[in-house]
Amino acid sequence: MARLAGRRALFAVPVVLVVTFGAFALAAASPFDPVRAYAGTAALGADQETLDRLRDNLGVDESFVARWWHWLTSALTGDLGHSSVLRQPVTQVIGERLVWSALLCAVAFAVAVGLGVLLGVLAARRPGSVLDRAVTSLAYTLEAAPVFWIALLAVWLFALQWDVLPAGGLTDTASQQVTPGQVAGHIVLPAGVLAVSQLPWFTLYVRQGVGDALAEDPVRGARARGLGEGTVLVGHALRSGLLPVLTLIGSRVPELITGALLVESVFSWPGIAAATVEAATAVDFPLLAALTVLATVAVLAGNLLADLLYGLFDPRVKLSEM
Repeated sequence: MARLAGRRALFAVPVVLVVTFGAFALAAASPFDPVRAYAGTAALGADQETLDRLRDNLGVDESFVARWWHWLTSALTGDLGHSSVLRQPVTQVIGERLVWSALLCAVAFAVAVGLGVLLGVLAARRPGSVLDRAVTSLAYTLEAAPVFWIALLAVWLFALQWDVLPAGGLTDTASQQVTPGQVAGHIVLPAGVLAVSQLPWFTLYVRQGVGDALAEDPVRGARARGLGEGTVLVGHALRSGLLPVLTLIGSRVPELITGALLVESVFSWPGIAAATVEAATAVDFPLLAALTVLATVAVLAGNLLADLLYGLFDPRVKLSEM
């Protein structure tokens, strides 16, 4: 396990270098003007001399290669730079928002996996039944639905029509402090929408895996020995059928991050979505690079977790040989 993690860590180094270099290159080619984004409305009445002086102070005229190298060498010492658009150190920007994004993703991912396993098992027990067709049809429908459309529909239905859940934010409008109760109430809609966007893949994978496992000889032998249906399903078919789902965990991380950005924007969730959008439109190099590294590390960590889980639960795979 340690050898696998070590090899993946070494592999992550060139990946992060290439990704951050690409982020600086794309930001440099962006049509947005970082000087005007930094000055805001004050840039409308400023003369060209003032804008040129601000441009020089921000170092906008430097090549993106020089800016990337300066940011990289500073990041190695723990200094991620200063966000020009948010007027805060990058570490503070990320620290204030990352916990809420992580909470949203964790809750949504847990709900998606749990509900996906349940629906997939129910559908796989009786292939071709009404329940199987209903679950499969629902999964394919949700798979084709954009996450922002689901989010807007959820706001319209649960917040505007039924008025049973808050439409967005982290706390109530008149609240002066963040309480666990308010967070629990406000996270239901965004986490539920994000979970629904991930649900189809887990449902279909579990249905296929458990369905194949139920047709295998060991499961038939367990039934022939007189074991109960619950024992056969949980003790034999489910364990074998869930193995393909483990590989799905790592591959869903990129779309989970993308979906979280859209969901946070719709529900005004105080995560990293707003910071990402502002960093991109304002060509905020330090913040954009740090957020890119954060997303890259999350994807690599998800792939590593999937491999480790597969090696732990599949007796045919040895971690020492991976």
